[in-house]
Amino acid sequence: MNEACVSRLLRTLACVVVAALPLMPVLAAASSPVQGLWLTAAKDAVIAFAPCRDAAGAMCGKVVWDKDAGTPKDTCGVQIARLERDDNGTWRDGWAFDPRSGKRYKATLRSKGDSLTLRAFIGAEVLGENMLFTRVQALPSTPVCASH
Repeated sequence: MNEACVSRLLRTLACVVVAALPLMPVLAAASSPVQGLWLTAAKDAVIAFAPCRDAAGAMCGKVVWDKDAGTPKDTCGVQIARLERDDNGTWRDGWAFDPRSGKRYKATLRSKGDSLTLRAFIGAEVLGENMLFTRVQALPSTPVCASH
């Protein structure tokens, strides 16, 4: 290969890399191990974590199954978390919402194997509380959320 070909190839490669940089957060969210269905420790709800529809680089969690579906306590369809960025496996810069109390907290999200920890806090993360989840492959059959 002559010098002109190598130079042209390197310029093309540099353009491809620069063009792909804005996609890095999207790719991080799309391949994140936190993605999927997660059963609460109390076994009363399943949360689906997936890239946010309005910000593909962010991760959102929504109630897709609730033991109280169809009752006044139904939380089906409620978004309970939004984390803006993946920081080496820990999702940060976001919030968690407790649909039962109506309170919103700062939050982080971490997964390890089939376990997920959502840490909700006010002020410093060290003062927060953990909510634990276990990965599930499918939603329980009943009751069924009307929307998810």
